[in-house]
Amino acid sequence: MRLIVLSGLSGSGKSVALNMLEDLGWYCVDNMPAGLVNAFISHTVRSREATYQRAAVGLDARNEPSEIVGVPRQVAELRRSGIACEIIYLHADESVLLRRYGETRRRHPLARPGMDLRTAIEAERRLLEPITYAADLVIDSSRLSVHELRELIRGRVEQRRDGRLSIMFESFGFKHGIPADADFVFDARTLPNPYWEPALAALTGRDAAVIEFLESHPQVREYYEDVRAFLEKRVPEYLRNNRGYLTVAIGCTGGQHRSVYLVDRLAAHFGERFPQVLARHGSLAERH
Repeated sequence: MRLIVLSGLSGSGKSVALNMLEDLGWYCVDNMPAGLVNAFISHTVRSREATYQRAAVGLDARNEPSEIVGVPRQVAELRRSGIACEIIYLHADESVLLRRYGETRRRHPLARPGMDLRTAIEAERRLLEPITYAADLVIDSSRLSVHELRELIRGRVEQRRDGRLSIMFESFGFKHGIPADADFVFDARTLPNPYWEPALAALTGRDAAVIEFLESHPQVREYYEDVRAFLEKRVPEYLRNNRGYLTVAIGCTGGQHRSVYLVDRLAAHFGERFPQVLARHGSLAERH
């Protein structure tokens, strides 16, 4: 049996993620009291029904603080009992959550008379900290559309197999902010920038002319080799510690050229050795 505990801030996309898993054939239960997780597992294991072989439960801040604190311990106990259990946590920037609440006009689950929305979001963030720190995968949905979040859940979570490490290489632009869900962040802004070449400015790091430009500079090749060598040493550590997910973010100024090129090269290299390697280009998606 494989169990996913899905949690996160209200407005960060928990329902979207859970609905995606349900569409993919998972047995999903939303807003489950944390204290009932063990009872749910006992029932599903005893039933031996194929329906329950892949299950996901949604936990939010409406649980008691004492129950939330106990979730990491519960997950550890389930793992010791032989159940493949993982925690996935979603969050987003405060400004994004405020905008989303403004668009939907929903009431925050922790809102109380006299409490503004910012205060409720911060209270929820503090309340869910025990789950945040124990999460196997943290997803920052600030710049993800509903479609992108659904595809991320499909590619990283649904398609991951037990004992395999899911590696995602992600390009980004520093002018848009650093991804909050990355395990490693590399800065490629010191490399030659194709943006200042008139014929290359409108292209991306996936275009042949940009690739040729970057590969003509020795410092780009050296940078790639340095990052590759660093990750070659780190990935085995993740495997030895039974980590399920690794996210590597590489940024340049706009996230269009240098970071895109490096991410594709690294994904191609590690994809030859590991079956679960993905490349994502957030800034390219924003252009369309």
